[in-house]
Amino acid sequence: MCTSLRLCIVRKKFLKGFYRTSSGKCSPCNCNGNANRCLDGSGICVDCQRNTTGQHCEQCPDGFIGDVVRGAPTFCQPCPCPLPELANFAVSCYRKSGSVRCVCKENYAGPNCERCAPGYYGNPLLIGSTCKKCDCNGNSDPNLIFEDCDEVTGQCRNCLHHTSGFKCERCAPGYYGDARFAKNCTACNCGGRMCDSQTGECLADSPEVSTDTDCPTISCDKCIWDLTDDIRLSVLTIDESKSTLLSISTGVAAQRHLNDLNLTTTHLQGTEASSKGRLVQKETTEINNRASQLVQQLNNIRDNIEEISSKSKYYAIQQELSPEEIAQKQSTAEEMLKEIKRRKPFTNQRQLADEEQNAAEELLQQIEEFHEKYNDTRSLVMDVLEQLGEQDVKLSDLEAALGEALDYVTQTEDTNRENTARLQRQEKQHEKIKAQMDEVNSTLLSATTILEGPQRVNSELSEIIKNASGFYAEIDGAKKELQEKLANLSLFDDDLVEKAMNHALNLRRLADELDGNLYGVDSNGLVQRAINASNVYENIAGYIEEADKAALLALNTTNRVTDAAVGIDTQVIYHKGKSEELLIRAMQLQRTAHDSKYISFLLSQSAYTHFLSFPVCSVEEARERLEQAQLRTAEAVSDTTTVTQATTPMDENVRLWSQNLQDFQHNSEAYDSAVHSAGDAVKKFSEVFPQLLDKLRRVEQKAPANNISSSIQRIRELIAQTRSVASKVQVSMMFEGQSAVEVNPKINVEELKSFTSMSLYIKLPKDNPQLAASPDRFILYLGNKNAKHYIGLAIKNDNLVYIYNLGGQDVEIPLDAKPVSTWPSYFSIIKIERIGRHGKMFLTVPSLSSTAEEKFIKKGEVLGPGTLLNLEPESAVFYVGGVPPGFKLPPSLNLPGFIGCLELATLNDDVISLYNFKHIYNIDTTTSPPCARDKLAFTQSRAVSYFFDGSGYALARNIERRGKFSQVTRFDIEVRTPTDSGLILLMINGSMFFSLEMHNGFLYLRYDFGFSSGPVLLEDSMKKARINDAKFHEISIIYHNSKKMILVVDRRHIKSVDNERTAMPFTDIYIGGAPAEILHSSISSHLAGSIGFKGCMKGFQFQKKDFNLLEEPGTLGISYGCPEDSLMSRNAYFNGESFIASSQKVSLFNEFEGGFNFRTLQPSGLLFYYSEGSDVLSISMERGAVVLNASGTKIQSPDRIYNDGKTHFIITSVTPERYELTIDDKKQSKKNLVKDRAGRRPDSINKFYFGGSPLRTQQANFTGCISNAYFTRLDQEVEVEDFQKYTEKVQASLYGCPVESPPVALLHKKGKNSSKPKGNRNKKVGRDKDKISQPSSVLKKMYQVDLQREPQCHLPTNPKATEHAYQFGGTANSRQEFAHLPKDFTQFSISLKTHSSHGMIFYISDQKETNFMALFVAHGRLIFMFNAGHQKIRIKSQEKYNDGLWHNVIFIRDKNIGRLIIDGLRVLEESFDGNANTWQVTEPLYIGGVAPGKAVKNIQINSVYSFSGCLSNLQLNGRSLPSASQTFSVTPCFEGPSEAGTYFSSEGGYVVLDESFSLGLKFEVVFEIRPRSSSGILLHGHSVNGEYLNMHMRNGQVTVKLNNGIRDFSTSVTLKQSLCDGRWHRIAVIRDANVVQLDVDSEVNHVVGPLNPRAIDHREPVFIGGVPESLLTSSLTTRNSFIGCIRNFMIDEKPVSFSKAALVSGAVSINTCPAA
Repeated sequence: MCTSLRLCIVRKKFLKGFYRTSSGKCSPCNCNGNANRCLDGSGICVDCQRNTTGQHCEQCPDGFIGDVVRGAPTFCQPCPCPLPELANFAVSCYRKSGSVRCVCKENYAGPNCERCAPGYYGNPLLIGSTCKKCDCNGNSDPNLIFEDCDEVTGQCRNCLHHTSGFKCERCAPGYYGDARFAKNCTACNCGGRMCDSQTGECLADSPEVSTDTDCPTISCDKCIWDLTDDIRLSVLTIDESKSTLLSISTGVAAQRHLNDLNLTTTHLQGTEASSKGRLVQKETTEINNRASQLVQQLNNIRDNIEEISSKSKYYAIQQELSPEEIAQKQSTAEEMLKEIKRRKPFTNQRQLADEEQNAAEELLQQIEEFHEKYNDTRSLVMDVLEQLGEQDVKLSDLEAALGEALDYVTQTEDTNRENTARLQRQEKQHEKIKAQMDEVNSTLLSATTILEGPQRVNSELSEIIKNASGFYAEIDGAKKELQEKLANLSLFDDDLVEKAMNHALNLRRLADELDGNLYGVDSNGLVQRAINASNVYENIAGYIEEADKAALLALNTTNRVTDAAVGIDTQVIYHKGKSEELLIRAMQLQRTAHDSKYISFLLSQSAYTHFLSFPVCSVEEARERLEQAQLRTAEAVSDTTTVTQATTPMDENVRLWSQNLQDFQHNSEAYDSAVHSAGDAVKKFSEVFPQLLDKLRRVEQKAPANNISSSIQRIRELIAQTRSVASKVQVSMMFEGQSAVEVNPKINVEELKSFTSMSLYIKLPKDNPQLAASPDRFILYLGNKNAKHYIGLAIKNDNLVYIYNLGGQDVEIPLDAKPVSTWPSYFSIIKIERIGRHGKMFLTVPSLSSTAEEKFIKKGEVLGPGTLLNLEPESAVFYVGGVPPGFKLPPSLNLPGFIGCLELATLNDDVISLYNFKHIYNIDTTTSPPCARDKLAFTQSRAVSYFFDGSGYALARNIERRGKFSQVTRFDIEVRTPTDSGLILLMINGSMFFSLEMHNGFLYLRYDFGFSSGPVLLEDSMKKARINDAKFHEISIIYHNSKKMILVVDRRHIKSVDNERTAMPFTDIYIGGAPAEILHSSISSHLAGSIGFKGCMKGFQFQKKDFNLLEEPGTLGISYGCPEDSLMSRNAYFNGESFIASSQKVSLFNEFEGGFNFRTLQPSGLLFYYSEGSDVLSISMERGAVVLNASGTKIQSPDRIYNDGKTHFIITSVTPERYELTIDDKKQSKKNLVKDRAGRRPDSINKFYFGGSPLRTQQANFTGCISNAYFTRLDQEVEVEDFQKYTEKVQASLYGCPVESPPVALLHKKGKNSSKPKGNRNKKVGRDKDKISQPSSVLKKMYQVDLQREPQCHLPTNPKATEHAYQFGGTANSRQEFAHLPKDFTQFSISLKTHSSHGMIFYISDQKETNFMALFVAHGRLIFMFNAGHQKIRIKSQEKYNDGLWHNVIFIRDKNIGRLIIDGLRVLEESFDGNANTWQVTEPLYIGGVAPGKAVKNIQINSVYSFSGCLSNLQLNGRSLPSASQTFSVTPCFEGPSEAGTYFSSEGGYVVLDESFSLGLKFEVVFEIRPRSSSGILLHGHSVNGEYLNMHMRNGQVTVKLNNGIRDFSTSVTLKQSLCDGRWHRIAVIRDANVVQLDVDSEVNHVVGPLNPRAIDHREPVFIGGVPESLLTSSLTTRNSFIGCIRNFMIDEKPVSFSKAALVSGAVSINTCPAA
């Protein structure tokens, strides 16, 4: 038997249509009968026939239509737009409602592309004709979007600027000049006469024709008669010529007769001259001219006949006429022609015929217009009928809804009347209760007197014990409630509350005054750091606001104390009544009970003493705690006052800045003044920031409440924002040789390891004696404090020297081509760069008079093994200009401090500034002002562009001050960016908004001006204009007639959309971003993303009026210029199915070196691929190790740790002797066994791939990030690869890296930093818990369960919840089951909280449910029910307890009595006959609900359903129960706001859908999620034969994985923003057989798996949110349950109700989702 491989070879040799799969099997090609050959491995079809295309020849190419899968292969035919082959002007076409719809090319319009688009002319219906662009030479109306010309002829309709002509190409009559180029048509100055149209020279008047005759007097002789005969003959000849010319049909015959006529005329001219002869000659000339005109007309007639013939053929084709009909119409036309020929010449009827012709042409034009409108209308009939039907249904629904609304209104009115009456009754009861409060003191005295009465009580001991037992139960309940209320007493007394409120109001008033003083301060690029002070004061204002909230909290606490006192009064009144009843009974039994008098007194006195002792002790303890809180509050207020005093001097500097900037002029004096004030601010900042942070730390440690800690965290965030703004201050600093600045760069030191790039401006003074005496100077140092691993700049031996050290010896690169002594006395640019061991330095010197520049470059490299700059985060420092005393520089940089001016520009991709400093040393801007950088080479190039780093934005307020909203409103802006997404323009007015965003590289415009139909979307769905190619693109938004929005990119129309006629309702506009509170407001759901723009912008205009964005007061965090480094794409992210490729002049098998960074969490994947012929060089990940494979030589790293989510650097080196692989400076090498490379061409262009390859390789494509790649190439220097320039980019993102660091490491670090404060807090809570140890106290105490967030998650893993409390409900059988119970139990206690009127709380029974016990809610009242033999005992409360408050319930079944005690104040009991010993029950015990079918025998159906609320502290015989054995739809009892949705808790759980929902071979699933963890299973379906579908999240990436019986296949989507950002995200999955598409927030990806011809639908259960471990396959990477909320779940457009699910298992809350 031959193998499958041989069989495939045999089949391929003799049979077409087979291919070899990746597993070696031979399978038939799936090409739908349209191809006979397909590729091995993939099965992709080759050479598709019959106008088909696609991987399986299943599609029609653009311009064709058909259905090759379901229909015949010949269905792919050219689009009939308007004619299939002769005139097809469509990009593509499709069928809708039985008719063909065309997507026309740019120049054409109409349902079938049968007419030209606006701005074009021609007749597409005429074969051979096309639509051409209107050309009016720029003399048409400029307000029109398109030039206005006749849509058929192209004749311009409205020529402006005094022009005329077919194309407005000449000046109008009465004007002269150049209408085409100069456009200077000027009126003639000739007194009303005409002038030359070019020169303007006046023309002479036309000569008048004389009417006189000049006939000499002669005698008549024979010659006269001969002349008369000749004239008669010529007249006959002329008449004959006229008749001949009228019947002529060709130009040749006419020419012949004209020659004869000329001969006759010549003969006549030869006769004797006479007056009649001259007259004949004149008439003959006129006839000659008319004959020429007639010939021209005849030629025109011939052309018209040919055109008519062509149109008749097209008419026959279009109208589908039969040959008989065509022959009949031709016969009729011939008869008409014969009739015309038989008639006399048209001389007498010409005028009438012309009039009829004009009328006929007008009628024909009207008919054509009507026919066109008719065709358009006919194509819309079906759509209109469908819409009318839909509207009719909606109107019916609206009528029904209005009826329901009317009923609701009536019911509401009735309810309001009832509530009004109830409110009046409650007010009367409140007045009665208030009157009783005055009797409290007298009641207490009376109670003391009354309690002395029991001394005389003498009754039976059993009766006394019974009464005392009830009394003790009541006192115990009162004591518990009093303890709970005392535990919640405020830590502030009334006096302290009043003082705190007054102080907070005073501080708030001062902060408002300070904020008002700061408002309006200019924030241009010169003194951008004025915002720093503003942010600090806003920050303090927020802190004061928190203090105000704390004061209100204290006031509320005081009110709760008052409420507690009222509760005590109520209890005293109750006990007074009880005591009076007891006294009366004691007096009645006095005569017969003398012996027991002393015992009764002891019992009563003990009860009273126990009742009074607890409150006294608790009040003393509360007073002590109040005094401690008062001291802490006073200390916090003192610290706040200190902070305010420390920041007060900033106000003066801000006032000076504002005053200087209002009168700022571009001269040196104003510049120096502004810089001096900036220097003062810098000095103040350097003093204030450390003090402020210290104060904040002390306040945070002493703060007693969480809201103060959150306020301090907000202050820290604002200070970080201040740092970001300070980094964009583009002002230099003057250094005098003893000065130094320690800069605070915001870049991560990990990003500097393999690649470092820095640019700065430098200016050296002339004729400085210190510099002349000691010219060698230090410039900067960035490195570790131990002088190992650093980069630096210095001036040595009259050369600028770049020095860097990578752990070994120094590398010095002197720029000797331009000595420092020859530098000009103005600013020059220095750029230093390092990639791996290669270093490079650039110097750019501008020109004094132009934008020309001199550029110098010098290279160097490390000779040792080091390649990484290993900076330690805790030890790294960045000094500029000098170093502080005591810091020891390395010997190569140990030089005197710099003298001159320096200004930092960029560090890697980020803009940095000297004003974002940690410390400054010996800098005084008063004595040493900064240098003004005002040269042409810098000022012009920087003024036109603005740089946005993604965190800042520009705000132009009141834009109508520059231009008004009008009939045509337009916004213009130019953008340049390499990023995928970002906000460009945003306007907001309440719920109305306008947003222009970039989404996945294309424009996305969404707006709502209060439209009744909701927001309008306008996006570049045809992908006409990609924006993120790092080039400037001009974007124009035009709003025409308040009803049409037009999007134009690079002066090319992209798309337009109509809306309701509404004017733009905005005054302000945000550019490049917006504040976070706006981006996360109610409009966030309408935005494609909330990412700020990163890149460059310029030329922002409103109504063609320019705005200087840096001069707008609301601008924050942007800067001048457009750094090229920030526009490079040095990063690329790959999702496992992507790659990028480039073809360059490189040969990797000769002398070669290359390297790159990578980050991944996946153990395997192809990082790099290159081939030359049969030789392959690849770098890949294999099970966590890095492997280099070069021509069969394999080098593998010894460690398998490189999929840890951290950045690693790879260097590959190829020499004739060895192959080397270096990873993070760990080198591995092997000998190069293939040394014969003579046949290779080192100058050839070859192709290489990053992240994967489209070729069939052994490794899967890479998932992760690659950055900072470089090569030693033949055609250029070593530099970092710009991935933006690569020619192939398949599903790769060139901005950002969503690969996260390992969560475990981050959590460990976080826990370490916060362990001490947590321990202190826990210790304090423990003491409080010991003091109040009653079981019910936990119900009022809140706790935070694992509030530690994942690094990428906005919400905590578990929401805030009540300790030991559980929430039930959502499903009919939500419950807990307890399997292990004690043998004997008679007393039960539980705490509950609910708003529901019905629900089961507690149920236990035997198997037949003959014996049972239940506690449930019915109509809001508590009912305790059990059986005693065949008798059912029912104890019901009179009051309702569904008020949403906690209540303690004790229920007892003991011997022959049942008792229900509620809150210790209400004791209800009932006795029964029989013996309780015969009562037996079995497990399980149900809490919160029962299993399906249970309890219906004994309890009414409404109360059998699950309890909806929270239960806590279940005890049997005073002991707590162990953990539940089973849980169904039960979650912790959450506190705080909630919303609709299903919550899956961290304790695990899942929902199983009922049988009506299943996932077969074709389905669509749509739902929304808000995760609290970045990983978890979302959906799972599993069949018995091993097929499955699984959707899960892993580290923020959503993946769908399937097995259809052939093999596994999957697709994934990774968003740029985190899925765990606290917002809702929409997910959609569509499956059609072997094709699966995944859509996450409009980010779409799909996969085509192998086709299973025997696939069948299986109706298997569908799991949501999790799945049992036994059903998971080993290939799934995520096995954890989902944590978070899911809502709006739909399958095939049918809503799925989880409350009706087949099973809800675990901690899942149906229909209720915590919002925070």
